[in-house]
Amino acid sequence: MDMLLLVGLAVGLSLAMTAAWTVQRWTGRSGWIDTIWSFAVGIGGMTGALLADGDFGRRMAVFLVIAAWSLRLGSHIGARTRSHDEDPRYAKLAEEWGDRAALRLFLFLQIQALAAFILVVAVYLAATNNAPFPGPLDFAGLGIAAIALYGETISDRQLAQFRKTPEAKTEVCETGLWRYSRHPNYFFEWLFWCGWLPIAVTGTAWSWIAVLAPMMMYWLLVHVSGIPPLEEHMLRSRGEKFRALQHRVNAFFPGPRKSDHHDLEEIRN
Repeated sequence: MDMLLLVGLAVGLSLAMTAAWTVQRWTGRSGWIDTIWSFAVGIGGMTGALLADGDFGRRMAVFLVIAAWSLRLGSHIGARTRSHDEDPRYAKLAEEWGDRAALRLFLFLQIQALAAFILVVAVYLAATNNAPFPGPLDFAGLGIAAIALYGETISDRQLAQFRKTPEAKTEVCETGLWRYSRHPNYFFEWLFWCGWLPIAVTGTAWSWIAVLAPMMMYWLLVHVSGIPPLEEHMLRSRGEKFRALQHRVNAFFPGPRKSDHHDLEEIRN
């Protein structure tokens, strides 16, 4: 591992999130934080892929995949930020932090920089794999990443289309992939980071650090900054309609709708 390169990437991510803090303070819109974070992870991953000491074909594949992820997610969040009000998750944090909101947000974004670094390290480790490319594990990892990118794109598009309808003001989204998971976009985001593990793991102790990326992303999305604050907001704004959705649709992993399953059982009986 090139420790000097990794230190440089860590510093760059910290500076990027400092810039994100500045933009948020200037514009009053926290959505730019996640936009800048997405582009920062992408740039960090692309830099690591270009400068890694690994098979050239694999490095280029890694470069293209992380670039596609970053461009899609960053552009999507940026477009959403321009057309929507303040992100309810950040608004809730600011309310809880009170007079110390500015300082607490700065420290919070430095923690996000650390999380970004863990993801970038997984990409870097995938690029340092010197095994002949492409191998079976490369096909597996790249296939998982491609499915995840497609699934997340479709999920975001379906939600965006729903938000344009009059029903979006009072109803909850249950169209397309949203019929089988309350947060399919989060599921596919987590799945994307699972794709780096088969590519990165070579049997060396260092390569297994890549497992931290999907583990951390699952923890953040399911237990910390993803589902919990968003569902709290949805319960406040949609009440019993969202509570009913919680009973019939899985929170994270896509699966059969509980109401549909019960209806099928009734038909069989």
